Amino acid sequence: MTSAFARCTAVVTGAAGFIGSHLCERLLDLGAEVIGVDNLLTGRLDNLSGLRSAGRFSFQTDDVSRPFAVAGPVDFVFHLASPASPIDYARHPLATLKVGAMGTLNVLELAEAKHARFLLASTSEVYGDPLVHPQPERYWGNVNPVGPRSVYDEAKRYAEALTSCFQRSGNTRTRIVRIFNTYGPRMRADDGRAVPAFIQQALTGEPITVAGDGSQTRSLCFVADTVEGLLAAAAAEHADPVNLGNPHEITMLQLAEEIRAMAGSSSAITFVSLPADDPKRRCPDIASARANLGWEPTTHLRDGLRRTLDWAEQHFPRQAAIATTTGRSA
Repeated sequence: MTSAFARCTAVVTGAAGFIGSHLCERLLDLGAEVIGVDNLLTGRLDNLSGLRSAGRFSFQTDDVSRPFAVAGPVDFVFHLASPASPIDYARHPLATLKVGAMGTLNVLELAEAKHARFLLASTSEVYGDPLVHPQPERYWGNVNPVGPRSVYDEAKRYAEALTSCFQRSGNTRTRIVRIFNTYGPRMRADDGRAVPAFIQQALTGEPITVAGDGSQTRSLCFVADTVEGLLAAAAAEHADPVNLGNPHEITMLQLAEEIRAMAGSSSAITFVSLPADDPKRRCPDIASARANLGWEPTTHLRDGLRRTLDWAEQHFPRQAAIATTTGRSA
């Protein structure tokens, strides 16, 4: 798989984001030339600080929701551009819908013009609050199309439909991956998702805010494993949607307790209201990823949390972040 990216050119939208920056770094490690594209709405140039001086990396400040151009030949296009945390897409609802709709169309048209393989970074949110557990790719989901999360859920569902249309046209080779909750270094302390929120609260001694009664589950995949899954999907001949995630479930209360213990924190655990349409259970069926991509996660949750905590101790602010009081569990 890794040889597929040596001496190739890859465009990564959302390059300054959490997963996007790790993907750019890994592609460079594999010998690719990388063109990063980001409008910096939620991404940060700091995430690319170690790459911008690399001879095979270039960066464009473009909003892919508007037509944009990339010079020269391109072999792979990875479309990761989108607000991804509940706080971010609640703050930028129209931008989230636009990048899922018009942005995906523009990036697909770029891939078509360049005769490049296209990969859409979709999400487990296409399954909504699932009635089937664990969630296989054949499950169509249980999504509220007008709820507060719909700007993200439906943007990604539409992006999948658009990507599938280009695949069926025969003019563009496309891949769709549905990413389940990913965590790791470079997550923002204030993005509102559970892992950075709990870590920030534990490090500052603030109460760790758990939504609902904490019994809702997530399946957490370390970012390095997610990136390897993205690369495996892009290189494989499997064109159907595929789940990328860790099939090990953990409740939000267990996660809060684990992070508090690892941080040696005396923070109290408190409970806040469960956000509207917050999924009660979330766990991927990764049989397809194992069979068709030869991929499965290898990082144990405790090891990934330790690496994330070590990074956060060096980079997170030493005061409470406002966004961490939301109790989001996505």
